[in-house]
Amino acid sequence: MARQDSADVPSPSLFLLLSELRVGAEMAQYFLRGLGERRLPRGHGEPVMVIPGFGASDANTAALRTALTRLGYEAVGWGCGRNMGMRAQVRDRLSQSLRSLHQERGRKVTLIGWSLGGVFAREMARHQPQLVRRVFTLGSPFNGHPNANNLVKLFALLNPKMRGAPDMDGFRRRIPAPPVPCTAIHTKSDGIVAWQCSVETEGAQIENVEVRGSHFGLPLNPQVLKVIAERMAKDAG
Repeated sequence: MARQDSADVPSPSLFLLLSELRVGAEMAQYFLRGLGERRLPRGHGEPVMVIPGFGASDANTAALRTALTRLGYEAVGWGCGRNMGMRAQVRDRLSQSLRSLHQERGRKVTLIGWSLGGVFAREMARHQPQLVRRVFTLGSPFNGHPNANNLVKLFALLNPKMRGAPDMDGFRRRIPAPPVPCTAIHTKSDGIVAWQCSVETEGAQIENVEVRGSHFGLPLNPQVLKVIAERMAKDAG
């Protein structure tokens, strides 16, 4: 997959945005059937940190963490409340949480980030790669253009210091993947983030995987859990 660094990448269409309402059906399917973890390979207590998307909290990733726990992983949330964007105190707390989890468990930590949480996960791995086993991003806007999404106006409203033209130099510096194995999970029917902005430039330890479903439903998508479980089992093997 070629790098998408053009400003011509548009935000998802109104049709795709409205299609995010299907998350209600996806939630209903989860409550009826779960995430299908019984059919997946199991872990052996490896630590996993799951970081929520913009406007979300650990409550929104509880289904994914519960499924990972049932598979034998030690899955924890980010513990920073609602994700309203990066702040200095959030950056420091995430860095400390990663160090503590690694030290307490004596193992490298897998980072899973949904949407904006995936941007955070990639940067954590970039700055502390010796602590990170692998990164999974779920519909995360790290490529293409920072405005190619349908939450940019709300994000600017809640982050007044970041209003105005985006910092393109800083954004471009964050496009290359961190020096750990990375799996970028995306859906081409994403109504929030342009899917082209959620894919990596593929390499020896970098891959892109497409799933079906909505952006809001990614943390409770059985296909997402299957990708994560299979990659982590392969790493362990």
